[in-house]
Amino acid sequence: MNGIVTRIALSLMLSMIFTRQLSAQDVLPRPEPPFGGKIGRTVKESVKDFPKPVEAPKGAPNILLILTDDVGFGASSTFGGPIPTMTMDRLANAGLRYTQFHTTALCSPTRAALLTGRNHHSAATGIIMELATGFPGYNSLQPKSAGTFAEILKQNGYNTSWYGKNHNVPDWQNSQAGPFDLWPTGLGFEYFYGFIGGDTSQWNPALFEGTKPIEPPHDDKNYFFDKDMADHTIAWIRMQHAVAPGKPFLAYYAPGTAHAPHHAPKEWIAKFKGKFDQGWDKQREETFARQKQMGIIPPNAKLTARSEGIPPWDSLDADHKKVAAHMMEVYAAALAHADYQMGRILDAIEAQGELDNTLVIYIQGDNGASAEGGMNGLLNEMTVFNAIPEDFKEVLRRMNELGGPNTFNHYPVGWAHAMDTPFQWAKQIASHWGGTRNGMVISWPARIKDKGGIRPQFHHVIDIMPTILEAAGVPAPTSINGVAQKPIEGVSMVYSFDDAKAPSKHTTQYFEMFANRGIYHDGWVACTTPPIAPWVSIAKPIDINDYKWELYNCNDDFSEADNLADTQPAKLKELQDLFWTEAAKYNVLPIDNSRVERFDVTNRPSLTRGRDEFTYYPGLVRIPEGAAPDTKNKSFRIKAEVAIPKGGAEGMLLTHGGRFSGWGFYLLKGKPVFHYNLASVAHYNITGKDTLPPGTHTIVFDFKYDGGLGKGGAGTMLVDGKPVGAGRIERTLPFRLSLDETLDCGEDTGTPVSDDYHVPFKFTGDLKQVTIDLTPEPLSADDEETLKAGEAAAGLSE
Repeated sequence: MNGIVTRIALSLMLSMIFTRQLSAQDVLPRPEPPFGGKIGRTVKESVKDFPKPVEAPKGAPNILLILTDDVGFGASSTFGGPIPTMTMDRLANAGLRYTQFHTTALCSPTRAALLTGRNHHSAATGIIMELATGFPGYNSLQPKSAGTFAEILKQNGYNTSWYGKNHNVPDWQNSQAGPFDLWPTGLGFEYFYGFIGGDTSQWNPALFEGTKPIEPPHDDKNYFFDKDMADHTIAWIRMQHAVAPGKPFLAYYAPGTAHAPHHAPKEWIAKFKGKFDQGWDKQREETFARQKQMGIIPPNAKLTARSEGIPPWDSLDADHKKVAAHMMEVYAAALAHADYQMGRILDAIEAQGELDNTLVIYIQGDNGASAEGGMNGLLNEMTVFNAIPEDFKEVLRRMNELGGPNTFNHYPVGWAHAMDTPFQWAKQIASHWGGTRNGMVISWPARIKDKGGIRPQFHHVIDIMPTILEAAGVPAPTSINGVAQKPIEGVSMVYSFDDAKAPSKHTTQYFEMFANRGIYHDGWVACTTPPIAPWVSIAKPIDINDYKWELYNCNDDFSEADNLADTQPAKLKELQDLFWTEAAKYNVLPIDNSRVERFDVTNRPSLTRGRDEFTYYPGLVRIPEGAAPDTKNKSFRIKAEVAIPKGGAEGMLLTHGGRFSGWGFYLLKGKPVFHYNLASVAHYNITGKDTLPPGTHTIVFDFKYDGGLGKGGAGTMLVDGKPVGAGRIERTLPFRLSLDETLDCGEDTGTPVSDDYHVPFKFTGDLKQVTIDLTPEPLSADDEETLKAGEAAAGLSE
């Protein structure tokens, strides 16, 4: 941990040196203070006046903000769920549970709203980064007029840090070419340790420290990212306290758990053996009963019916039940293990004597539970994202590998429904509480006296920023770094700390995602009926004006069980009109229910558009798919210029992807190899017959595509212009090469694309350069539509 400590210490000392002390004002940074001393001809004739460092308001608390991923309202034990979340329970017993807290129904939008205190469309994030379009509410370019709470706190005497997931960098800005102003370090966070994108492996994460890509230790079989992330958080908090004990800290802790892949150590998975054999229908009933017993939901709440399309548990055969139950065991282990790591962070803060004055906000999920695992769940998500069916017999055979480093797994939709108890629907569905209602706990021992209290006030993720600012005693600035600020659109929740019965100050809130719409006002909700279920990956959208609407009185109907649309049309019309007013106010327009069209990269700036030739050099690694040459559905030619020393050479020349899908071009024991990994369903090897002798060589792999979508082709290996090997690749990946792995030259980061070698597999000869030439193949109109639909489905998983 010494390296961690050294880097953090330098960051903190520089922060202390270059900040200045001034009273709180509305403009950040504050004007330079006038010199208060005296300047004479000599030092003896002069009086010093040194600028003082900024100090946070007296008594300002430390702030630990926790946001988990893809966790429904009914998952954690804190809100009646079956998964023991002891740290969240601990905080709830010392603080408050909020039972009507809401997110946006999807990852990037929730996180943008959280950071800025503005609605997700106001923060230009009406959709995930990969589906951005050229409208103010959807372009993914978070405006500088919507500054983050981190930037405000940093300029008011806080040290700031971010750990874990960041899915808020525009798709064309997430490479090492930058720009970096929308990365965490450009948004007010002095230190960042985590990953950029929708998900990553816990065993082999694609990490960044600041803006620099780093690799986890490949030789540590016990490495696990959630633990590593907690280690880095603890190290930073300890160093911050040691270097600047009088300065409060902000730590934003955002694990990728429990987004797929659901990974957990074996010993944690074993804790849940047999815990879910009763199935998702019975589990939903059990959770519902506990929620009532705990006072999480009111006595008159109803358990909503199973959504159409979700199979009853009893309709599954014995093998499907066995696999599905184990998938849920793995999910539970992942969430419980992540929660345990958060407890270690609390222990570290407590050991410093600082827990009493630490405001902890723990939000369980950035949206509802994910139904993107389909009816049966998944061993490897890359199969469904490339329309490649998984063989259930193979899933059954490898069931005990679930959660380990060789799987990229997800659970079935039935479990998502159970984890969203008592609500209907799930992630992506902004119209209903199953997509947007998430459990939240706030603890601040020095301030909150109603230990273990429950708060039923309606609140939304945009309320986090004003809550933090009020708790810190810091005003919302009218200008940050020369840019006038939009008004904060959320309301502080501090008023609720002392009064469980206080009327909610957040009285109106719109919801929208993929044209699934909702409007809350004074306890009433009008919302559209989702025309497409989130577990349906490819479907044609209906006309936006043809959506049906539902109406609920949530003052008496906690779970949205009784639709009143037919009996109260006037109330429905009133709320529909209010939705359009709010939509116009907050950049929601134009409403867009397309998925296929929005995934088209021509909608956004691109680093690769119009290029057919790419050149790479050894050491150029971690190039994300959006910034790499697109070898899918086309012919391509890869050429490597190498010098082989005496004794031979081997290693990676160029690779894209990893264990779960992708390709690699390398020398193995001196022979050239092209390996194609079809989502682990099939592997194709084309190998040169002879070992390369010492000297300079040109190695070429030439792939002639058959045409169409996800089809095969013929590959030829050439050395110095002469064919040395040939073969067929019968099928290719049509939509996505990888979710979290990258293009690497001269070595392989992440995981190996083949079992032929171990990473990093650095080339041991002299690699001059590698070039790729693409030959795009025309697709039929039907194939073009299918391509866009498949890419959109893959993007939504993030």
